[in-house]
Amino acid sequence: MTTTTEQAADWSQRPERSNMALLKAMTWISLRFGRRAGRVVLHGIAAYFLLFAADSRSASRDYLTRVLNHPVRWRDIYRHMFAFASTIHDRIYLLNQRFDLFDITVYGDDLVLEAIADGKGVFLVGAHMGSFEVIRAIGRRHTELRVAMAMYEENARKINGMLAAINPAAQQDLIGLGRVDSMLKVNEFLNAGTMVGMLADRTFGDDTTVPLDLLGAPANMPMGPFRMAAILRRPVLFMVGLYLGGNRYEIHFERLTDFSRTARGERQVDLERAMLDYTALLDKHCRRAPYNWFNFFDFWAARPANPSADSRTAP
Repeated sequence: MTTTTEQAADWSQRPERSNMALLKAMTWISLRFGRRAGRVVLHGIAAYFLLFAADSRSASRDYLTRVLNHPVRWRDIYRHMFAFASTIHDRIYLLNQRFDLFDITVYGDDLVLEAIADGKGVFLVGAHMGSFEVIRAIGRRHTELRVAMAMYEENARKINGMLAAINPAAQQDLIGLGRVDSMLKVNEFLNAGTMVGMLADRTFGDDTTVPLDLLGAPANMPMGPFRMAAILRRPVLFMVGLYLGGNRYEIHFERLTDFSRTARGERQVDLERAMLDYTALLDKHCRRAPYNWFNFFDFWAARPANPSADSRTAP
């Protein structure tokens, strides 16, 4: 029987399982005939998953039941799946630098500039929510900013394949986690003034987790990303790029903590406080933009916290 943890890990691979030939064809259609023509196909994709992906449909209903203020209808689940398909489709344009097609509002970019002012880098901690690619739009305002994503190597390999299919010239710094030298690599990027992004809402393997309240129920949140930031003594900002329908996005940066200022002996306290604040921000943005949450598995299923797990820092 498949465990909840295995289901979570399996879903983490699904967005990057696209057939490369189909993705290249969609890219050609979308770039040649425009975003409106490409979006026509998305309705069929969302309808297919609504009808035939029972596990994803069930997970969507469970999540939407927690976050919406009315009984969940089929059209709510369809809207949820269509929002996910839309953010995947918009990668085609965002990775081809077509920011002109979008209405993007940025909040909190002053926090980013403040955090990197000393040239020592900053952690950007996000979630599987909205679009990470749209956050690249901040580079239009501040060309000196550089972002690298830290993720497990299998995910990095799949994303590289996706990038090659969409735009072979697209460049993205990826740091593989789960290796002996992963933290050293992250530290090198940070020392070069790079912002290192991590998604901190999924557990893998025997990651240490902490049960925290999310949308009214305990959810076991991984400690790894925050432990890494604490060990490397860097500031941490929350990030999210919310899809608001049509061509509209909102990017939010919010302050979580600055571990470089943590007093001796207070690291664990600050780490736990940062995790509480992170989960509270997830809760806030889920309620504000409910169709942006893209964890299509049983997120709240019971899984005990694991304080005895080893000290691996991979999220």
